[in-house]
Amino acid sequence: MTNNLHISEPVTISRPRGAHRFEAFSPKLARRVTFYRRALLEQWLLLEANPKVISFCERPGYVLIDGNRRLADFWVRFADREELVVLIEESSNSDAEALGRDLDAASQVRLVASGELAAARVWTDNWQRILPYLVANRGLAPSPLPQAIARLLKGAQRLLTIEREFAIYDLVIVRATLFGLLHTGRVGAPELQTQPLSLLTSFTATGAIS
Repeated sequence: MTNNLHISEPVTISRPRGAHRFEAFSPKLARRVTFYRRALLEQWLLLEANPKVISFCERPGYVLIDGNRRLADFWVRFADREELVVLIEESSNSDAEALGRDLDAASQVRLVASGELAAARVWTDNWQRILPYLVANRGLAPSPLPQAIARLLKGAQRLLTIEREFAIYDLVIVRATLFGLLHTGRVGAPELQTQPLSLLTSFTATGAIS
């Protein structure tokens, strides 16, 4: 795999017998994603919520791990690197469909254990609540609103305060705009790593605001 794969389409696989089907819409990719394991859904949420992730693709192709041909779970592109992500808490899928692209085994492969996903469970649960706002309200924010919210957040503000400050707008649009800033990294909310989203959750701008 080179540093410029730009994989855009996942390998097609059959639904494993007895597996659940998880479908979602990725704002970062502007398309639907489908998973057959809960752990993959959680790993997708971590990628979707990380503003440093520029792009990614689920089921990008096959790699050799410990001599087994394994379907990589994600290809991920950052500004300065690319990596393949393989979840290791599940049984190996080395016997999956043989058809599909093979990826360079020399590429960086990051193995993700179940404990890593469990440790991020509050964060991923919060993003399960946040993403529907982004998906359902894409393009609906009035043009002055994102910058106005960012200016307010030069100092940390609770969600309750933000909603009161912009009460002239629809509450859903205010939340969607705020969460959009969070999604792109212009706003941070460290509390979401350890506490459920609530009206008391604090948000703050992460950089210079004009």
